[in-house]
Amino acid sequence: MKHNYYQQIEENIYSDTLPNGLRVFILPKKEMAKTFAIFTTNYGSIDQSFVPLNQQDVQTVPDGIAHFLEHKLFEKEDRDVFQDFSKTGASANAFTSFTKTAYLFSATSKIRENLKTLVDFVQDPYFSEQSVEKEKGIIAQEIRMYDDQPDWRAFFGTIKSLYHHHPVQIDIAGTVESINDITKDDLYTCYNTFYHPNNMVLFIAGNVDPQETMSFIKENQEQKQFDEPSPITRKFPNEPDHVAEQELEIKMPVSVPKALIGVKENQIPEDPKTFMLKEWMMDIALDHLFSRSGVAYERLYEAGLIDQSFSCESHLERNFGFSIIGGNSKDPKKLAQLVKEELLNLKTSPIDQDSFERIKRKKIGQLLRAMNSLEFIANQYTHYQLLGIDFFESVKWLEQLTYEDITSFTKTWISEQQLSTCFVTNE
Repeated sequence: MKHNYYQQIEENIYSDTLPNGLRVFILPKKEMAKTFAIFTTNYGSIDQSFVPLNQQDVQTVPDGIAHFLEHKLFEKEDRDVFQDFSKTGASANAFTSFTKTAYLFSATSKIRENLKTLVDFVQDPYFSEQSVEKEKGIIAQEIRMYDDQPDWRAFFGTIKSLYHHHPVQIDIAGTVESINDITKDDLYTCYNTFYHPNNMVLFIAGNVDPQETMSFIKENQEQKQFDEPSPITRKFPNEPDHVAEQELEIKMPVSVPKALIGVKENQIPEDPKTFMLKEWMMDIALDHLFSRSGVAYERLYEAGLIDQSFSCESHLERNFGFSIIGGNSKDPKKLAQLVKEELLNLKTSPIDQDSFERIKRKKIGQLLRAMNSLEFIANQYTHYQLLGIDFFESVKWLEQLTYEDITSFTKTWISEQQLSTCFVTNE
């Protein structure tokens, strides 16, 4: 077992890669009453076209299958796994994102029992034709519920306006039509390909003994048989640098229209440190303009173009990235125009050095405060581990970011062809 001590943040990580390929990370926090564990596979909604295990040809599965599979793993032939967790007082959940699927629990007692439940149920799939058909109705209701939410529609509408072919533009849950095409065999194909321990990470944080916990996980895995791990071949369509649509309008019964402006990322670094620094610089640039203390936010608010719903966020992954800015507006066209102008003006009106240093200090403080949360650490550490990045190095890298770095970045970050707008207006 490997031990890393991060002096800057005073944290210890114990880790090991088991013979079956499973990467296990343990963060002991003796002062915590709670323990949090998350079991994550490097498989999300965008992984639609791939070469199945022990096959040679690329297969494309229906939209939404990763999310569907997440639902189905909780249901066994004789029980619902949520009941197993509730019997021990644990709180369990799961989620599917564009790039990963995660299963998690938090508990204050019977940690070993809950860990066993977590690892065992994820590694013991049971799908029947009857249960698959039943689940289609449940997920269809979930999809229809999100279809009625203007914020959700605007979010995916913006992504759809950015991307021509990349599957990130497809709702994580799929569509009512696509999930109806899912079969039991499809689920087993995806499970066998992507749920091999070699493609997964287990992170445990809280009041646990690292040596005992690691030994327990090793013993658990030694009792199970897995195929030999093999590299997963995923296929993604070629994606142009420019946006798919400069404007997209969605008609819905809303009391106040919405405007979301999207920025499509093109150059995504492969080097872990460079990747992380780009993510920080995107975040700092957006903070400078559009946070509550941002220079553009104040102008937009005084002009009566935005309200408390206005926000900005950025996402960067291996083969896609985007930022989204906007919210409710009485004049969505004007809001979109001004936000685009502010973004493009970064080329000639970069962030001043005092603002950069202030925002950088704020980001470091926010990150250190967030590390008081077991859930935050576990989710972030796992996310970046799947990208080949040590999350606990991020504070050091952020501190090393210079004013010259951010100035050079903003000069080339955004061009007109990378911008799109999604409007949600009344029917």
